[in-house]
Amino acid sequence: MAVNLATKYQKAIDQVFALGSLTKVGFAGKFDFTGSDTVKVYTLTTQALTDYSRTGANRYGTPDEVQDTVATYTLSKDRSFSSTIDKGNYIQGNLVKTTGAYIKAEMNEQVIPELDTYNMTVLTATAVSASQDVTTVVTESNAFETLMDANIALDESKVPANGRICFATPTYHKFLRLDDNFIKTSDMSQKIMIKGMVGEADGAKIIKIPTSYFPANTNFILTHPKANVNPQQLSELKTHKDPPGISGALIEGRYIYDAFSFLQKIKATYRSKSA
Repeated sequence: MAVNLATKYQKAIDQVFALGSLTKVGFAGKFDFTGSDTVKVYTLTTQALTDYSRTGANRYGTPDEVQDTVATYTLSKDRSFSSTIDKGNYIQGNLVKTTGAYIKAEMNEQVIPELDTYNMTVLTATAVSASQDVTTVVTESNAFETLMDANIALDESKVPANGRICFATPTYHKFLRLDDNFIKTSDMSQKIMIKGMVGEADGAKIIKIPTSYFPANTNFILTHPKANVNPQQLSELKTHKDPPGISGALIEGRYIYDAFSFLQKIKATYRSKSA
């Protein structure tokens, strides 16, 4: 006589772990793309000082008309997804495929990681443009010194010391925590106020994010949030109940976004890479 064992499906859904956005903290600039896909930003050209003359007509020097340059920023990312939940699959699938559960999973597993990864790609390109994409073999004996070198580069470009963010790979973060110089100088007991922040080193807040979010061979990226902007012109989610041709739900999402570093502030970003 056969023994028939029962199989039971749980209503709980097993999704991968999600982190939420970790990189937005590095983009504090403001752009208004309302009604347009492009904005132009003026930069005034300043004048070097000259010696004042105590005689003659133009004692302050010959007047020059104030000049300017214009930087153009155009949104380039227009991304979307479309999914259906058939009513029959929903009813016969233990009622677990709800639109709310799916939207949450799509945001956590696809949309947010793509935005974070793109932000790191943009910051890397900025560091390259600024000639601050520096190769260093990081170990537990030089991790803190490497970050100090990055801060020196920003200091020399007059980037504000307050508010700097260091996006670190888990491996770099490990080396930093093991570095005796870091242990002696850091204050890890301070309150953690930023999501993902795991401490502070040489005045920079450390944000540990997955290695997969970075371009290859990255150790860390140091930047100042006011030098970068992350406009999201459209963030749209729609759920259509029983649309034509479908018995069930149609779920659609669209995202128009981009990330930029201000042209006059590219020296506020520095990348350390291993090769």
